[in-house]
Amino acid sequence: METQSGTPSARQRLLDAADELFYLNGITNTGVDDVLARAGVSVATLYSQFGNKDGLLQASLLRRLEIWQDCWDEAIGAAESDHERLLAVFDALKLYRGRHYNARWCAFLSTAVEIPDTEHAASALISADTALLTQRLRTLSKPLAGAKAEQLSAAILLIYNGTLASFLRGSPTDPIAQGRKIAAITALAFTK
Repeated sequence: METQSGTPSARQRLLDAADELFYLNGITNTGVDDVLARAGVSVATLYSQFGNKDGLLQASLLRRLEIWQDCWDEAIGAAESDHERLLAVFDALKLYRGRHYNARWCAFLSTAVEIPDTEHAASALISADTALLTQRLRTLSKPLAGAKAEQLSAAILLIYNGTLASFLRGSPTDPIAQGRKIAAITALAFTK
């Protein structure tokens, strides 16, 4: 959302600052003052928009989840076969990282590591991301694997998670392409 002058709104600047700082430096390592300085807003603006740092974290994760789902929908829409639709999770990751965020790895996994409290407000969004991945991969696996769709989707999810973790290690050189290749071979093994 932009103001009439075309500059991002204070809300947008806070979300952008949180996205950059939380998922590059860590949530617990990023103080409210760091976010405020990056966004160029006052503490009162943060509290009026989000209530507190946890509210900002929730809004940041929700925005990422919505953008991720849109990227995945787009990648699935561009796929021409059931096999390609299943692998679209990797195409979506490339699209998402190229267009929107180039974080160290995954904001949801990062948040789960930093905030293991399942009663924390961010936990519901971590669960929503996990549910989206699990359910959609299972649905996309059915035309290929039939009764073994659960097993195939679990294998693709494991490969996807490994791809995300590879960003932290810096190896292999192109984890998305490598993960997609491994997933393609795995999917062929489950083909009815």
